[in-house]
Amino acid sequence: MSKQEHIDNSKLPKHIAVIMDGNGRWAKQKGMPRIFGHKNGVKAVKEITEAAAKIGIEYLTLYAFSTENWNRPAIEVDALMRLLVETIKKEINDLNKNGIRLNAIGDISKLPPRSKTALEEAIEETKANSKMVLNLALNYSAKWEIVNAVQKIATSVQNGDLNVSNIDADYFSQQLETAGMPDPELLIRTSGEKRISNYLLWQLAYTELLFLDIYWPDFKESHLIDCIIEYQNRERRFGKTSEQLT
Repeated sequence: MSKQEHIDNSKLPKHIAVIMDGNGRWAKQKGMPRIFGHKNGVKAVKEITEAAAKIGIEYLTLYAFSTENWNRPAIEVDALMRLLVETIKKEINDLNKNGIRLNAIGDISKLPPRSKTALEEAIEETKANSKMVLNLALNYSAKWEIVNAVQKIATSVQNGDLNVSNIDADYFSQQLETAGMPDPELLIRTSGEKRISNYLLWQLAYTELLFLDIYWPDFKESHLIDCIIEYQNRERRFGKTSEQLT
């Protein structure tokens, strides 16, 4: 029996979010520059994206570049943006072949023009795909996302288009970058760090969290399967007791 056959397909998480951490430390461990780690991290992205689609995951959201990452050395940021353009252009055919639709969350208006254009073209070229949605969180900050949602709601109220009494959790969710998507049931973070780093703060309210002691370039399909099996073995109560669930 293959490892994937241990997955219960009736209990698959619809949405998995990933904090891809440890590229730089992985490279340092090998005596290589940080960009070497990022390039190998791209290989892991490809493997995990295709594996998730094959398993039947509907949404995969990857934390690719946070608003705080602009504070890294300029040479690393420039290299990351070039890598983004190269990777997106290279992978469009495979995304289409695997039925994967590319999407972006975050303030992509602040990306360098070449990166923004490559991203928008790939989103357009994959928009008809329906097997899985791959969300890249780029120039993303959960605090920015929440403030942006509040500003949109306040403007609607101010313009008389929205009554305050109509604002509830569901309405608020629809003002977020992930509008129309289910909240992630599972969050995976690699590298051993145990925090969520300003990522999907609203959406992760009831998400199962898994922190792995491996660096992202070493994360393989077998690790993803292990994480899904671990998720399926957890009891998700949402405030109820175990007795109520049974």
